[in-house]
This record gives sequence, C-alpha cells and structure tokens, in this order.
Amino acid sequence: MDPMFLPDIEGLDAPGPTGDRIRAMRAAGIAVPQILHLIAFRPERTEHLARLTQEVMRGPSPLSAGLRELVAAFTSSKNQCVF
Repeated sequence: MDPMFLPDIEGLDAPGPTGDRIRAMRAAGIAVPQILHLIAFRPERTEHLARLTQEVMRGPSPLSAGLRELVAAFTSSKNQCVF
C-alpha cells in the first residue's frame, strides 16, 4: 500500500485496540488500511464511525451478518480495496 500523505500519522505507535490491531497486521506482514491510522490518531473523533459500522454490519437486518460481510468483501474487491 502506498504511504500516506502524513507519514507522522502512519508512523505513530498508537495506544489502544486500534494500535494493537495495526501492530498485529504489521507483524503478520499485512498491509494496514490507511483509515486505521486515522482512527488511531484521533479515536475520540472516529467513535461514531465505529458505532455506525457495527450497527450496519451487526444490527437488525433482513440480511444475515455473514451475507453482509460477503457483500462488503465483494464490494471491496471490486473497488480494489483491502477488506
């Protein structure tokens, strides 16, 4: 994945669960989605995004959670985006 425009944010050793996730992805050799760097940089400003995502993917719906994940994975692949 190309480096971000703000390398200080990408290089931040972030605390908390998002920082743990970033470190685990790096250790496994997995490309870290750039949105995770932004979430780790200002978690208090992105809590609403995490809540929205959880509600959309896990909240009440006529579609099962598995089918929603499949739709998200398919959409990401069509957009050439790491899911």
